[in-house]
Amino acid sequence: MPKSVVISVDAMGGDHAPAIVVEGVQMLAKAFDDGSLKVILHGREGDIEPLLAKNPDAARISRLCHTDTFVAMTDKPSQAIRKARGSSMWNAVEAVKNGEAHACVSAGNTGALMVLSKVLLHMAPNAHRPVIAASWPTVRGASVVLDVGANVECAPSQLVEFAIMGEAFYTALHGTQSPSVGLLNVGTEDLKGNGIVREADALLRRANLDLNYTGFIEGDGISMGAADVVVTDGFTGNVALKTAEGTAKLAAEFLRQSLKRSPLSMLGAFLSRGAYAELRSRMDPRKFNGGVFLGLGGVVVKSHGGTDGYGFSNALRVALNMARSDYAHSIASNLEKLALAISTAEKKDASL
Repeated sequence: MPKSVVISVDAMGGDHAPAIVVEGVQMLAKAFDDGSLKVILHGREGDIEPLLAKNPDAARISRLCHTDTFVAMTDKPSQAIRKARGSSMWNAVEAVKNGEAHACVSAGNTGALMVLSKVLLHMAPNAHRPVIAASWPTVRGASVVLDVGANVECAPSQLVEFAIMGEAFYTALHGTQSPSVGLLNVGTEDLKGNGIVREADALLRRANLDLNYTGFIEGDGISMGAADVVVTDGFTGNVALKTAEGTAKLAAEFLRQSLKRSPLSMLGAFLSRGAYAELRSRMDPRKFNGGVFLGLGGVVVKSHGGTDGYGFSNALRVALNMARSDYAHSIASNLEKLALAISTAEKKDASL
């Protein structure tokens, strides 16, 4: 665990960069006046220096590394990787590769960041694919859901890898030891679901992993906090995430319409404004900003491209918590056990 953490930032990535990037650094910097946090900002000096002049706390902890090029939000990953060398995104990730920084944060093009991170940082030992983990608000606080978009199709062994990485990520983020891990399915009974999730369930139970695996959970169990870590493939996870976001917006709109329906409703809204403010705060997506690419040989955090300074500061805080954690060592033992269990099963099948 490093005493002083250095975070490398793609200052040009995102819809509102670099302004929200510097704002986010400023917000987080106020909590670190002891030199324990440093930030490397990669981007155009002419755009960033005036912002740092207006945000002295951000300037105090930041070092600016100039580059004229950046990856556009509209670039396809295949196009972006060909022209990414020397860009703000490339340089931000490369700083982690070279040991200059402990973690990288970008609000830029997700596909390009994923490909570039894998090229530069490679995969962690015994990990095969990077996975995107996201925090999800629940009645008990927050859970971690993965994958939410990186891997559309997954083998059973990959889902088990996700469980291992998600459990270590949750511990790094929340400090909770032995968080519960559930496998998303269409039912909680053993015979429910397709062959992939059933095989993943069986492998989780027989691989002798150091995991608090609790079995299948259904979709409504995510928000109800049925498990601290919810494992699924990227297609299902992304659909679930976008559906939840849409449902939250619908509920907010229904509530707004109801509160304006009559003078009595408006009076009730005024009297209940404190409760509504608390509800907005608990459901604020900016508080949960910062998806992590797990399984790489380094820490890369993806901020939502359309977030503001407050949201970006929370993505920076996720990177900080990951850098301070023992995440890499936490997953190593379980990934080795999984590899052994798979190898043993393959040898057994070959002998039949």
